Amino acid sequence: MAVELSHHWSHHWSHHWQRLQNGSDIRGVALEGVIGEPVNLTPEIVYRLGQGFVTWLAKKVDKVAADLVVSVGRDSRISGPALMTGLADGMRAMGASVYDFAIASTPAMFMSTVTDGYDCDGAIMLTASHLPFNRNGLKFFTAQGGLDKPDITEILALASENNFSTAATPGKLEPRDFISVYSDGLVQQIRQSVNHPEHYEQPLKGLHIVVDAGNGAGGFYASKVLAPLGADTSGSQFLEPDGHFPNHIPNPENAEAMAAIRQAVLRHRADFGIIFDTDVDRSAAVDSQGNELNRNRLIALISAVVLREHPGSTIVTDSITSDGLAQFIADLGGVHHRFKRGYKNVINEAMRLDASGQASWLAIETSGHGAMKENYFLDDGAYLVSKLLVELARLRLSGQSLTDLISQLKEPVESEEYRLKILAKDFKAHGMAVIDKLQILVAQQADWQLVPNNYEGVRVACTAPEEDGWFLLRLSLHDPVLPLNIESNVAGGVDRIRSRLLVFLETVSDLDVIAARR
Repeated sequence: MAVELSHHWSHHWSHHWQRLQNGSDIRGVALEGVIGEPVNLTPEIVYRLGQGFVTWLAKKVDKVAADLVVSVGRDSRISGPALMTGLADGMRAMGASVYDFAIASTPAMFMSTVTDGYDCDGAIMLTASHLPFNRNGLKFFTAQGGLDKPDITEILALASENNFSTAATPGKLEPRDFISVYSDGLVQQIRQSVNHPEHYEQPLKGLHIVVDAGNGAGGFYASKVLAPLGADTSGSQFLEPDGHFPNHIPNPENAEAMAAIRQAVLRHRADFGIIFDTDVDRSAAVDSQGNELNRNRLIALISAVVLREHPGSTIVTDSITSDGLAQFIADLGGVHHRFKRGYKNVINEAMRLDASGQASWLAIETSGHGAMKENYFLDDGAYLVSKLLVELARLRLSGQSLTDLISQLKEPVESEEYRLKILAKDFKAHGMAVIDKLQILVAQQADWQLVPNNYEGVRVACTAPEEDGWFLLRLSLHDPVLPLNIESNVAGGVDRIRSRLLVFLETVSDLDVIAARR
């Protein structure tokens, strides 16, 4: 492949490699077609990133590059094949051997580093999660888990410097069917956990379960996990990989996507519905009545399971979870630790607490990223729904339904999120200044109280009977935006809280509050 960049192109990009960093991932524009979004993630760029990863990895695991084995997989994006070739060629040029998993899931890529017979030194998934068709990106793993921000920064720096010594003999490229190995692990886990007295091999026999993969990489779950377990998967939809995403965004947080799986469950009178994001690290579900099991409900469901298995465990969530969820976890004897947004933040905090002696068996974000201590603290959407299917099968044996587990969850009457755009050039400093000013205002209100042990932005309890709720104003992780979340336990409460806040927000310079106006 042609990997030499023109002098102008290379010089230009030497200043822009760091722009590809998106927290602990790499994200970029891989295809033309969207005005104002020039391509910045090409086969040439990922060739260099492959070289950078191998160089970083060799030092990390104390091996020479020629002894490294790295697995690569991709989601269904149409830019995937060309980028995967460039990435593999870059790593092979350094002497590393590469396993080509073709279309795979992000959790499966990590599992290839800890699965006997594979034991890959590193793994890379080409995905941009639920972002539009023209985007793509890379997620990196070692046997210790996903890489962190400083690791990505270092790999980008190595790629930018381009001081690589290539091997005399390129490494091998071998296709491997790892998604079947990964799927079989889920099948065995469900069989052993249900331990059905009559149907051990097929504990889901008699259950009708619909899967919506959104044309991403998750279609395997219907054929390779549910079918061997005896489930009827008729009515499953959008299982075929299609990087144009013609039916809906593969995103459990998307209203259209959730409506699609709800309709499928009701239309086919299924017992359960499952929906995945593009690369299967997130999931949500729908019960037989068409009720969405996502966000706070999903967290409550899996928390109920975890707290039965591990009484007293801490449950780490992101910052926008509801007061009702906190009470639900406390009533089950758990400890709710509400932390920052960002799935890596939530996972790393649970790992930190657990290592310090505070047992933390679950880290989960309202987005659907859920990681369990028993599963390497890996945010794996397929593993998470597999845990729920175990409960579904168990409860059916005793004549109960899955949603009985969350019958005591108090849900808000109203819930809204408004995204306020920051117009100032230094948006982070300006956003923090707005949050500081709001804290001063709150201190002057008799019926608004700052919530203690808050790790992100300002969270306020609104105690007036006509408001009866809370709000959180925080700075977005990556965008020039202040997201404002408001929940209320009374009709009209969100609007009352929003109106009071607007009086303050309208006075702030360089802040576009049109999203919060009615």
